Amino acid sequence: MKKTAALLLCVTLAAGALTACGGNKTETAKTEDKKTQDTKEETTDEGGAKTGLSVITSLAKSTPAGEEDGLAQTDSTVVAVLVDADGKILDCKIDAAQTQISFSKEGKLVSDTAAEFKSKQELGADYGLGKASSIKKEWNEQADAFAEYAVGKTVDEVKGIAVSEEGVPTDEDLTSSVTIHVGDFVSGIEKAAANAKALGAGSSDKLGLGVTTQIANSKDATADEEGLAEAYSMYSAITTDADGKITSCYIDASQGDVNFDTKGAITSDLKAEVKAKQELGNDYGMKKASSIGKEWFEQADAFAEYAKGKTASEVGGIAVNDEGLASDEDLISSVTVHVSPFISVVEKAAENAK
Repeated sequence: MKKTAALLLCVTLAAGALTACGGNKTETAKTEDKKTQDTKEETTDEGGAKTGLSVITSLAKSTPAGEEDGLAQTDSTVVAVLVDADGKILDCKIDAAQTQISFSKEGKLVSDTAAEFKSKQELGADYGLGKASSIKKEWNEQADAFAEYAVGKTVDEVKGIAVSEEGVPTDEDLTSSVTIHVGDFVSGIEKAAANAKALGAGSSDKLGLGVTTQIANSKDATADEEGLAEAYSMYSAITTDADGKITSCYIDASQGDVNFDTKGAITSDLKAEVKAKQELGNDYGMKKASSIGKEWFEQADAFAEYAKGKTASEVGGIAVNDEGLASDEDLISSVTVHVSPFISVVEKAAENAK
């Protein structure tokens, strides 16, 4: 009897041990499955979208001085997009910088080089298109309507939007809200999507676009040197999460340069392509003069990366010296250009992230 009881006890204990082991395996498998699911969700939330920015610039509307002052006009259409893995546009922002610099027939600047230049989105109703529009809508309203229409579409679908010979939309869904030429909008969206990078944006993040412009580098013509009317614009596309923290950041800039002589004649080729600094890459030529051996685009990218994880106010609080150069040790090894313009345009983009 004692042997039988002992045997039964051993069998019971063994069975219990096996059950316990089996239970541990099941719980382990469930835990691993949960970890895998959590990882998938985290991967989807972080880096599930690409951020893109494009700039299309023209000098074609510039005119020499004569009976009237000459005009150096730089028109830059700026587009920011957020696209998913399938190439569909999740969000789109469109703006434009139209910078007009006047000069006399003696080759002297007439415009105030310290003046503030607002983008068309910033100007809003002050741009003045609404009064002349057949649908009584301002430029910013029409740009917003086209941007919204592009959401949910691929680039090919945007390129397939029907337009007239003048480049005005003929699609019934657009004609009531957009009557301006959309050629640069379409080209800008295509270019921004092509430039889009996985910088950390999530598919539900808010997209913001910022534009700043100054003409301080402009100067009069002299007997020894041509005059310069330069529209220097900075651009930033950023995304922010629910807490207002920057999840991705893209920075670019363009210089619209129009030269003129002491008689007010324009000496620049107004049909020449104007590339943004990101497009120029190493051809911009800063690396040779840089104390850290880095090009402009590399330094802009380094600052953009540094801005990630920060709020707009934290970006605004980045330490700079009296010259506008970075004084933070984490930045000075990778960014030696003036960062004050970077800070301003990123702050503006963050304000516009809605």
